[in-house]
Amino acid sequence: MRAQNCDCKVLAHREVTAGIRLLQVEWTDREHAPRAGQFYMLRCWRSDEAPLLSRPISVHEWDAEAGVVTFLYEVRGEGTRKLAALRPGDSLNLTGPAGNGWPVDQLLGKKVALVGGGIGTAPLLQLAKELAAAGEKPAMFCGFRDEPYRLDAFEPYCSGVAVATDSGRFGHHGLVTALYNSADYDVICCCGPTPMMKAATGLALEAGAEILVSLENKMACGIGACLGCTCHSRKKGAISVCKQGPVLKGEDVYG
Repeated sequence: MRAQNCDCKVLAHREVTAGIRLLQVEWTDREHAPRAGQFYMLRCWRSDEAPLLSRPISVHEWDAEAGVVTFLYEVRGEGTRKLAALRPGDSLNLTGPAGNGWPVDQLLGKKVALVGGGIGTAPLLQLAKELAAAGEKPAMFCGFRDEPYRLDAFEPYCSGVAVATDSGRFGHHGLVTALYNSADYDVICCCGPTPMMKAATGLALEAGAEILVSLENKMACGIGACLGCTCHSRKKGAISVCKQGPVLKGEDVYG
């Protein structure tokens, strides 16, 4: 399915916690509906303005009936600071949906764990929703530096939500990988900081569990044309994360 490029209306935009924002945008193109794990390239500035590149943001939630796509993102640099200034009624340029997403059909009938670190929890909500709609409720394990956010959004779609924080103020004091035993699951779907995904991959492979990871490489075009987000795959060599990912087998990139 070819990615679409269009100007869309901002419906709602708010701060969830310090530096983390929730953006809801009108997307009425049902023919090009996003799937869990896909992303859009977002831009709200002119082509001759800095920054040069659009910003890749994963789909946090998709409401097909209302025609609303929701993004959960962290304000990190110039591009996301400009996105943070958007108000309801403003126009936002979206290119997408792009990427291969989570293979939901292949997860049905299996015991699935979702493992997210910080803003890496964002692409896991739509996955939880799609699994729950098919009658499968995954277990959710979240890791944060200090204060957790958006846990309530996961609760209706998961069999349980467990939390770990670096500070110890909430939940388990330590790493998110300490919250679960990989051997208890058939498949682990993981997104977050690279060290966390590497550790989760090692534990999963040691336990004989399948693991899928969603990479967050910097992207330029979002359609596989510029090779700016290339990473090395054990089986395929150099691949474009935006086109052949962002969801890949953990063993191919970290094994």
